[in-house]
Amino acid sequence: MKRGKVLNSELSYAIASMGHGDLMIVCDAGFPILDSAWRIDLAITQDIPDLDTVLSAISEAFIAEKVSFAKEMEENNPPLLKKVKRIFAESTFVPIPHEKILGEMASKAKVIVRTGAFDPWGNILLYSGVDAPIWFSKPGLNVPEEYQKRVDQMKKKA
Repeated sequence: MKRGKVLNSELSYAIASMGHGDLMIVCDAGFPILDSAWRIDLAITQDIPDLDTVLSAISEAFIAEKVSFAKEMEENNPPLLKKVKRIFAESTFVPIPHEKILGEMASKAKVIVRTGAFDPWGNILLYSGVDAPIWFSKPGLNVPEEYQKRVDQMKKKA
């Protein structure tokens, strides 16, 4: 049996297939997913599974260099924003308008993971990163300034 929290084979495959900069959206139950999208539907019933559970499991197997969320969440759903920032503490956070997530960003996602969450503005954009300490571990390499902070943060966590 596979180790780790992510037991869903399609979600595990999606995480493994993400390249640097690829976008994964983890969304609530009401997100309008295009028919053409790679959709992984985990929803069973209201709040099962919830965003906290799914995002926490994903975070153990996925490096999110950047995390975006609806700008409206800052004012209208601060408890969810607090959870997202706790789960992806190493990431850069970039709020964007909710309408942009529903349209433009949904069409750019490599994969969309639907949860059972009933959370207003509960659509989280995860941009794939790299394991900076490993990528910059060979002798003689210079770590670019933009990656040095990530190297330091990731080394602290390890």
